[in-house]
Amino acid sequence: MAAAVAGARRRAAAFLLSSAVRHQSSQSTSLQQGLVAKTSLTSPPWPEVKLPDPVEEAKYHAEVVQKVNKMIATGQYGRLFAVVHFASKQWKITSEDLIMMDNVLEAECGDRIRMEKVLLVGADDFTLIGRPLLGKNLVRVEATVIEKTESWPKINMRFWKRHNYQKKKIIVNPQTVLRINTIEIFPCLS
Repeated sequence: MAAAVAGARRRAAAFLLSSAVRHQSSQSTSLQQGLVAKTSLTSPPWPEVKLPDPVEEAKYHAEVVQKVNKMIATGQYGRLFAVVHFASKQWKITSEDLIMMDNVLEAECGDRIRMEKVLLVGADDFTLIGRPLLGKNLVRVEATVIEKTESWPKINMRFWKRHNYQKKKIIVNPQTVLRINTIEIFPCLS
């Protein structure tokens, strides 16, 4: 009999404890209804980006432009490189480079041409990127036509065995070789 009474007391104590915990947790959730649990769906996995102040950014931009203009005016930028769009391709060039392109250029051998579609120009300490092109008053890239020739013959052969079928086609493409003379940059950034 004493064991039954002790078991009943334990069950009653457990019931009271669980109801007290339930009552306490229901009160705490009613206080925190506005909070949302932080999960992978409530916030992105990357850190939050804080944008800089527009006034400070404009000041920093003016300083960088002034530095680059000063470097260009004094000629303290080292060897320049450029990315130009020419003959339906983009070429990364420096001065005294040779370019071989697989097409006919209307200029004759020895003619100087100016490449006007300059996408990017850079040096050791800075790079100017066009959107999509740099202005003609900012960058000047000149080249000379060195040689106009043809490519090696490429043989395209078709053959069906036991059908007496053979076709042979020799493909020769015109080629033009250019030498990049100069890449000049002028200090007129704004």
